[in-house]
Amino acid sequence: MTDAFARHGRSPSRRFLLRGAAAAAALPFGLGLGTGRAFGPGPGGGFDPGPLCRPVAAEATGPLKPIKLAWNATAICTAAAPLAKESGLFARHGLDVEFVNFGGSTEALLEAIATGKADAGIGMALRWLKPLEQGFDVKITAGLHGGCLRLLTAKAAGITEIAALKGKTIAISDQASPAKNFFGLLLAKAGIDPETEVEWRQYPADLLNLAVEKGEAQALADSDPRTWLWLKDPRFAELATNLSGEYATRTCCVVALRGSLIRNDRAAASALTRAVLEAGHHVHADPVAAAKAFSGYGGKGSVEDLAAMLRSQAHGDRPVGGDLKEQLALYGDELKRVKVLKRTTDTAKFAERIYADVLS
Repeated sequence: MTDAFARHGRSPSRRFLLRGAAAAAALPFGLGLGTGRAFGPGPGGGFDPGPLCRPVAAEATGPLKPIKLAWNATAICTAAAPLAKESGLFARHGLDVEFVNFGGSTEALLEAIATGKADAGIGMALRWLKPLEQGFDVKITAGLHGGCLRLLTAKAAGITEIAALKGKTIAISDQASPAKNFFGLLLAKAGIDPETEVEWRQYPADLLNLAVEKGEAQALADSDPRTWLWLKDPRFAELATNLSGEYATRTCCVVALRGSLIRNDRAAASALTRAVLEAGHHVHADPVAAAKAFSGYGGKGSVEDLAAMLRSQAHGDRPVGGDLKEQLALYGDELKRVKVLKRTTDTAKFAERIYADVLS
């Protein structure tokens, strides 16, 4: 087990290692594995970002390409973005990245990217797939990490398995939240109709824990940093996360670019995707540095707490290519099951349509 995996108590999956080997074989000369590892300690004691992230040249030359990147400055799982900016990774890939802190609806965010008000964005796949089904000119280019959604219950409620939520109330921040979408999938797989056999009750995001404490809801579903911080309260227990069971290697957040950028400036699209992937590697390798970078943009929680959150997520697994398209299609099948995507959607074709390979 590599040191990087050992710190997380996880072993590299066979599928992960095969994906790394296949990716290395497909890359142009000069972008091979080098150290023979998918990621981990590199030459000179530093960290090897892996074959998909390592730039062709050591550093970009010439003027930097201006790029506007939309992200959510309150979401710890997007820590790769501030880390890339503060460490100079974007600049080394030839990019001058301006952040657009976006707190509006996903549809508005995707419209902003599609119309050129932003060039790219980082967000949750389970929030983006429904709007992308509607045809926005936005393409997903990489998965960034797994994890960051949690389903918490009050210990006093005595709920210890998903099936016990039948007939219960779950507090959520909005009716289209990725947490509702994901845990709705788990409910369906446990034989519970997520539309009729549980009540999803909406509250302001920062008050979800109070709804459970007051007994108005028996569980809450949301994302880090809030859920991780609430879990420190001994009255709460974690029932599931989006790394539970078969989802242990499924990506959560994705990188997406406007279609016109990919068509008209593929070099910039590739550089941005590689820079974010490389930053994602460094989040995995040095979560404390990532937490410090994120906290400088107003992230809630101490650096120690933020680093612990990042360690609990799966920043070491960043799918691209066929693996990512397979995951997007699987999500599509599952979202059809809970009536989020249209029943007529061909999910294999859908995944092909919304993904763009900018790395080969």
